[in-house]
Amino acid sequence: MDFQLNEEQKMLKSLVHEVAEKEFRPKVAELEASGEWFHKELIKKLADLGLLGMTLPEEYGGQGRTAFEAILAIEELARVWPGCAFHVLESTLASVRVIEQFGTKEQKRKYLPPVCRGESSISIAMTEPDAGSALTDLSTRAVLDGDHYIVNGNKRFVTGGGPANVYVTYVRLSKEKGARGIGALIIEKGTPGFSFGNQEQFMGLHGMPSCDLIFEDCYVPKENLVVKEGDFRKLMTAFDLERCGNAAMCLGIAQGALEEAMAYSQQRKQWGKDICEFQAIQFMLADMAIKVESSRFLIYRATANASIGLPSPIEANLAKCLANEMVREVTGMAVQIFGGYGYSKQYPIERMFRDSWGWGIAGGSIQMQKITIASQLLNRRFDQRR
Repeated sequence: MDFQLNEEQKMLKSLVHEVAEKEFRPKVAELEASGEWFHKELIKKLADLGLLGMTLPEEYGGQGRTAFEAILAIEELARVWPGCAFHVLESTLASVRVIEQFGTKEQKRKYLPPVCRGESSISIAMTEPDAGSALTDLSTRAVLDGDHYIVNGNKRFVTGGGPANVYVTYVRLSKEKGARGIGALIIEKGTPGFSFGNQEQFMGLHGMPSCDLIFEDCYVPKENLVVKEGDFRKLMTAFDLERCGNAAMCLGIAQGALEEAMAYSQQRKQWGKDICEFQAIQFMLADMAIKVESSRFLIYRATANASIGLPSPIEANLAKCLANEMVREVTGMAVQIFGGYGYSKQYPIERMFRDSWGWGIAGGSIQMQKITIASQLLNRRFDQRR
């Protein structure tokens, strides 16, 4: 097993690191305060670098890179600000891959190239008011009527909700209960009968909009069916790749917090010497590094093994679960090292701590991930309803 990056990967990581420091870091406070997501200048920079859609095939405007290389880019950007990293995640590892893996040629030609050019973004709509962890309880209904599906229902906590142009929407295509009746439609913003709820005001992850999607007799062309009824497993397998992206966001935030804490501990003085001279600080820095590196190896393994396909479900779940817990612990220790300044909005640690908590809720809570891991280890299905 080779733990070294090749030369091309080193160049990619170095390039994204430099751009993140020079182009994005000076603007983080401004971007987060504005709450703007589809910032044209930021998107153009990412597109010019070839980071948007970098895992998509070249025939659709991508670069045919691996999931692992996308993870390297996401990690470097998230060190500075998750808001810019999320554009890379969404265009390489998230709902766009549902279309790339399972869509028709016509769907790929229509929806993938604009993503690579930075002209469009695709979000995923799964969660509902009564179907979060119990996703197979979703009730958004799509009924085929001639050449169209008529969609009725409500989606909640859709990241990118509002600004995104296209939504891969999980729907119930028949009266079959549970996973058997679930498939997915591609629904475009502006489709009659499709509207948005109010934007959520979250504790962290500012600049990453989220809102309800509301479907009231929304007519969607039948050619927009991307995953048919009964193929729910395909949807969840593709979602395992997005979980790796979620883990990479955690890794980037934690790495950024560690770097800030290391620098601060060598600048801040107490009793006439740098606080890194104190054993308590040394212990925390060492613990932070151990947790970050442990998480990095699980994430790298899952995505490297996936290559240009989809990851092993258990490897993706292990990586996400550890990363979700790790980033909360690491940013918490960084706040402690900074003391009062860590609690102040004038320093980036306060933002990193807030941003760290969302990832262990999104994409499957930590507790649900552990149930899934146990199920995969034992090869048994645990029915939470009984």
